[in-house]
Amino acid sequence: MNRLKQAVRAYARRHANGDGLAVTPVPGLRMMCLEAPAGDLHSVYRPLVCFVLQGAKRMTVGSEERVFHAGQSVIVAADMPVVGRIVEASQDTPYLAIAVELEMALLREVAAQIGDTATSRTSSMQTLFAADSEKAMLDCASRLMQLLDRPDAAPILRPGIIRELHYWLLSGPHGSALQTLADPDGYAGRLASAIAILRADYRSRLPVERLAAAAAMSLTAFHKHFKMMTSLTPGQYQKRLRLIEARRLMLDEGFSASNAAFEVGYESVSQFTREYGRLFKAPPKQDALRMRRKSVTERKPEARAGALA
Repeated sequence: MNRLKQAVRAYARRHANGDGLAVTPVPGLRMMCLEAPAGDLHSVYRPLVCFVLQGAKRMTVGSEERVFHAGQSVIVAADMPVVGRIVEASQDTPYLAIAVELEMALLREVAAQIGDTATSRTSSMQTLFAADSEKAMLDCASRLMQLLDRPDAAPILRPGIIRELHYWLLSGPHGSALQTLADPDGYAGRLASAIAILRADYRSRLPVERLAAAAAMSLTAFHKHFKMMTSLTPGQYQKRLRLIEARRLMLDEGFSASNAAFEVGYESVSQFTREYGRLFKAPPKQDALRMRRKSVTERKPEARAGALA
């Protein structure tokens, strides 16, 4: 475990953004390192498992809010809007975590091979799970980290490691629930088709009838189950996607507020400003300036040198 924590901290020191998030060249693998408690971070997660190695993080997923501590693995089993806040971190013991995206098609395939758990179709859709991290799953995460030093090996070895990780998840305490969520004919599986359209075409006006048809549901059933799973209406979900992407464009790519608004599909800058302020608690220009200052003051000299190299 100590070796894994050291590897995460070293990689994040060189590659993390202002929020402490480091995306890696290994598909689906990312990590986080923060040396102080931080404010709310809004994201829309793809299905993933997150291993908390050190510190603690509060997550709000749908209507559920929980704090996760070192030694726990967290599963977000659907495309969900998430508000995260680091609540335990320091310079000596920063918050450290590894996240690995799940592949629903692979989850279904491995579940079929296991073949010992009947999938029950129910309108209950719990999408957030936690358990103590098992040694076998941490071993998978460690081997994925090792691929960062051997990029030539990643295309050959990663598929087997990811498959093994999915097996351990399905063999764990939440295996039955994961099978239910991965079932393409269940409510969550059918909603995934509509969410895929929202994620791909969030800049466009999307008739709700198109989304309901993709989910093979009536309009009434679609609205009911969509909100049950995500805690948002389809329109609110699309708005969240737009605002989170606009914020990324301003922080990471230097877009102005008006350019970011038009880029993500807004036709009115004033409407964008109002909705941005409601979500992020500050007007877009003010929020972007604040986050840039925070990133500069918190970034260590060696991290800046690594970013420029």
